[in-house]
Amino acid sequence: MKKSVVLLLILVISAYGYNRYLRIESINNKPKRNVARIENKAKEALLYCKKKKFDENCCILIDMSVHSGLNRLFIYDFNKNEVSRSMLVGHGCGNYPWSFDFSKDNPDFSNIDGSHCSSLGKYKIGKRAWSNWGINVKYVLHGLEKTNSNAQSRFIVFHSWEKVSDSEVYPDGTPEGWGCPTISNNNMKIVDSILQTKKKPVLMWIYNK
Repeated sequence: MKKSVVLLLILVISAYGYNRYLRIESINNKPKRNVARIENKAKEALLYCKKKKFDENCCILIDMSVHSGLNRLFIYDFNKNEVSRSMLVGHGCGNYPWSFDFSKDNPDFSNIDGSHCSSLGKYKIGKRAWSNWGINVKYVLHGLEKTNSNAQSRFIVFHSWEKVSDSEVYPDGTPEGWGCPTISNNNMKIVDSILQTKKKPVLMWIYNK
């Protein structure tokens, strides 16, 4: 009996040590930010903002091809031609359970009501309003493309959530909701302070390639 207990403890300790090793290796080898990709998207975004008479000082880019435990929401400063801030952002859980990270590196996307998926495409960040989530602030999102045209009818908004971390959590992922782009409470305070100064609509572009 004692031998069995000792053997079990050895197996448990070995498994824990191996998992810890894998985690450290993952953290040390986390993917690097694709700066060129962001800059190319920003160039396209600026042209769009000029054409549609949106704010030409900044936009919000969200690259859903990036692991959800890494910063993938970028506030891009058109004047300085650089990312001024980056942060985590959650996506929709789809068919997986809500508030976990099962699709952290391979999310599904949909424009269908009830899909619990995020929708790709360009959005106009609209009215600031009360939210039951996070710091009680949300921004209405107006989908500007066929891929996100149902944003309002699906109640897809930009808001904060206490489950979202202020900093990267890779190799873990960001908790997943029902399709809204969600950021941490502290980061929403920063973004909110920026958006409240804008007189023209700000572009949010969620993309995956």
